[in-house]
Amino acid sequence: MDFNLEEGKHLYNECSTLILPALSIGNVGQLAVDLLIASSKADRVGYLDDPNVLPCVGNDAYAPAPQGDLALPLEAYESPSSALTFIQQRSPVVKGMMVEFAKNLADFAVASGKKHIVILSSLDFGRWQTVDMSSGLQIYYLSNTNVDGSDDKCEKLGWKKMKEYDPNQKLWKYLNTLAEGNANQDDIASLEDDLGEEDYYPSLPFAAMFSCFKAKGLKVTCLLCYCSEGDNIPDAFHLAEAACNLVGLTPDTFKGIWPIQ
Repeated sequence: MDFNLEEGKHLYNECSTLILPALSIGNVGQLAVDLLIASSKADRVGYLDDPNVLPCVGNDAYAPAPQGDLALPLEAYESPSSALTFIQQRSPVVKGMMVEFAKNLADFAVASGKKHIVILSSLDFGRWQTVDMSSGLQIYYLSNTNVDGSDDKCEKLGWKKMKEYDPNQKLWKYLNTLAEGNANQDDIASLEDDLGEEDYYPSLPFAAMFSCFKAKGLKVTCLLCYCSEGDNIPDAFHLAEAACNLVGLTPDTFKGIWPIQ
């Protein structure tokens, strides 16, 4: 993975928290990152070129009227006032290359001095085992603060740990082995014929990213919400608000703002 700075731009040392999406159902993670970038008025500082991401190109992602600036598959934005770096991913990863892509992202995070990684993603509502909407949309989390995935700060914010996380489950263990470089990724083919319901969560992109960032010794927090395909704007607002609460920012700045026209 190569990082290319835009002319006249530079990375800010104080932006030590990185927020990025993991692609999943409804694109909620991407929409939430769009919302955070637009509302924080983060500046695009460069783009990442990775052979594991499918190419794509588009027009301005955030300008009210297109100015002719190209939007690329992997872009880096920084908001010095919020001490945040954002990576926005606009196209999927080549099939079978998610772990390699996640390793490259982790290498970039370490090289650029990031200390805390916040991954935003969504889960399939159809797999939600205990549906309780009494308190509205629920945020679930996964953290490497403790071995079991729990985090006191996330608990105090009222979120629930993803109960399906089991570091001793075979696919989670295998992900850790791959992330640490102690196995050949081709070996995963031997597991594919024996995958069960318990393997759904560790098979998702956020799981590979979580494992690879963790293997580099970085603090990682995944914020997750259940959703279905359709109008996922409320889910994106909810996930973006959770990210603000996690990093100590007020979400008031983006209420009523939506960058996608």
